[in-house]
Amino acid sequence: MEPTRPEFRPDPALGRDEMESLQREIAATATFADDLDFDPATLGRSEPDQQRLGDHGEDERDAGDPPLVAGVDQAFVDDVAVSAVVLTRGGEVVERVHAAVETEIPYVPGLLSFREGGAIVAALGELRRTPDLLVVDGSGRIHFREAGLATHVGVLFDVPAIGVAKSLLCGEPRESLDRTLPVGATVGIEADDSVETAEPGTLIGHAVQTRQYDSPNRHINPLYVSPGHRVGAATVPELVLATTAGYKLPEPTRLADSDADEAKATVREDRA
Repeated sequence: MEPTRPEFRPDPALGRDEMESLQREIAATATFADDLDFDPATLGRSEPDQQRLGDHGEDERDAGDPPLVAGVDQAFVDDVAVSAVVLTRGGEVVERVHAAVETEIPYVPGLLSFREGGAIVAALGELRRTPDLLVVDGSGRIHFREAGLATHVGVLFDVPAIGVAKSLLCGEPRESLDRTLPVGATVGIEADDSVETAEPGTLIGHAVQTRQYDSPNRHINPLYVSPGHRVGAATVPELVLATTAGYKLPEPTRLADSDADEAKATVREDRA
């Protein structure tokens, strides 16, 4: 899998102003509307039967077959970023890859892709198949310049992408989140003055409750999900809920998170 827009490769050697300028260009290039090659309703379907796979080939599928969904997550070993990608179809893992790349800059809010992007690009480059959807651990359009990690990667490879974050980077919920939400509940996140590239009130993502405790004495916080590229804000919650299987995180990123942690052990051994 190779980038289709190599001019958008995350270059950590750029100055901060250059990085932010590139992000504005990426946001202007991104498509924050549905441009999917699959029906979102097929995400909840099981793997197509082997006879049909045999007839059409490994990378081909009928319109009603489930898409290839790649979970992308990162971990760190000192100053090395470890990116893991787990490719699934119908809930079944069909490919796993990872890559480790030395980071060159510290963490700066809003510039995450320039710190972690090299490892992600390297890991995606190891994939033998092209995903129909990337589910990235990080923000997409919920970003100061609408160009979070999922947007940057999605535009770079021109693949539909969504961002799934555990905390809200910017924007304003349309309803209070200071309450316990039931599973399946969604609350729109709109642009405010912290989002410099969108009109205030623009829907840029959602808080989505993917799991909740039954006990009234404790609760699970929602995920903050947003379009990265070629997906509309209204569709993202549907995609996230369809790929969640009893855990807080969508299954593709949950598996990638586990793989990234396992890969850290190998990286530590290599550096010892």
